[in-house]
Amino acid sequence: MAEMVAAFASSHSVMLTCTLQDWQKGFRAFDPKGMYYDRKGDAVTYEQLLALAPANAKELVTDEAIARRFAQVQDAMAHMRKEVQAAKLDVLIICGDDQNELFSKNLQPAIGIYHGDSIRNGKKKALPQDDFTWYKHAQNQRLEEGDGVSYPTHGALGLHLIHGLIEDGFDVASLGGTAEGKYEGHAYSFMHKKYLDGAMVPIVPIFLNTYFPPNQPTPRRCVDLGKAIGKLVKSFPEKLRVGFMASGGLSHFQAEEDLDEAVMDAMRRKDLEFLSNLDVKRLQAGSSEIRNWLVLAGACPELDLSWISYAPGYRTDALTGTGLGFATFYPPAAKAAE
Repeated sequence: MAEMVAAFASSHSVMLTCTLQDWQKGFRAFDPKGMYYDRKGDAVTYEQLLALAPANAKELVTDEAIARRFAQVQDAMAHMRKEVQAAKLDVLIICGDDQNELFSKNLQPAIGIYHGDSIRNGKKKALPQDDFTWYKHAQNQRLEEGDGVSYPTHGALGLHLIHGLIEDGFDVASLGGTAEGKYEGHAYSFMHKKYLDGAMVPIVPIFLNTYFPPNQPTPRRCVDLGKAIGKLVKSFPEKLRVGFMASGGLSHFQAEEDLDEAVMDAMRRKDLEFLSNLDVKRLQAGSSEIRNWLVLAGACPELDLSWISYAPGYRTDALTGTGLGFATFYPPAAKAAE
């Protein structure tokens, strides 16, 4: 029988493929053009967010403060890469969200599972020279040289999850492949490039619509989905070492330490009821990707949070940015043996 032997959660923000100079300079010009949400979940402009910033905001975004966080995040990703590769997985389930990469506003499933035999990551794009070439260059780092790369997927486990979830009352979109010119989204390509790093570990992509109204799953539905997935992994007849990866988050595009710390603390305590009752108005824009962490919490109740690194990725005086979180989960016996 298959066994869930490890779980991981990681941000996949473009900040993670940016340079230190991008963090210190680029976002200062980029972020004022955006739209944001306050802590009540209401839409605000950058100028309104700036007016709400605490008195010490400028101290949090000095070049020195940003450099310290940048170094912490580089160390965290290096640690995560070692952990993922040391787990010796037979398959990695990745729960992420698609942002108009495979789907669009014309067709946006709440839950989708891929059951093909491989999935392709696209090739790097030619970059026009403009004020935001640096940002597009960072996005390109999730893509491939040449014509792209086809990565293995575990179609049998994908089908097992689809059949089992439907029997359990979940309506699941099934993907047996991708249309011509379509490729895996950045929630998955980031994991291939940064953590699997060339290792051809089969994945099972799970697509959760975190971003786009009107059919985003509620927090409770995400936890329940995770619970069902965890049970189905155990019932898969092939002996496999299975890992689970929650891709995305934490809060953004305003970094909200209070929200992120509450989520991480609840995951440490395995407080599924707290996570199920998160206010959906706090899960706007990029913060919506916290839903992927909720699926992990439901799927891996027997795994303990063993390591976590968190950096509030503030990058402007308005404290815009991303809560950059990284965590690993292992069975208690495995953690004790380290």
